[in-house]
Amino acid sequence: MESISYLIAVTLVMAVATFLTRVLPFALLYKVADHPLLGYLGRYLPPVLMVLLVLYTFKNEDFSGSGFLPELLALACVSLLHLSFRSPLLSILGGTGCYMYMVQAGVPGL
Repeated sequence: MESISYLIAVTLVMAVATFLTRVLPFALLYKVADHPLLGYLGRYLPPVLMVLLVLYTFKNEDFSGSGFLPELLALACVSLLHLSFRSPLLSILGGTGCYMYMVQAGVPGL
């Protein structure tokens, strides 16, 4: 078993590394914060990443059967919640809850 001082040192190193990765972009790029490219990336990159995550989720699915039904229904739930309330947290929690309920309840197609 590791000594407590080693575990504290590792935790501190991880905390400093995490802090630096969060602060350095703001500290180094403060002069170009209003650059049009950063505005463009800030506007369009999050939706592009969400589409990539959806494509990654469905990349190995066999659409010939009904095995993808829970994923498809959870995607519909997320889309409906987001279009209705425009709350990313609600959309994520609602979609995850919907999917987990279907998996645990044994929805046909699993």
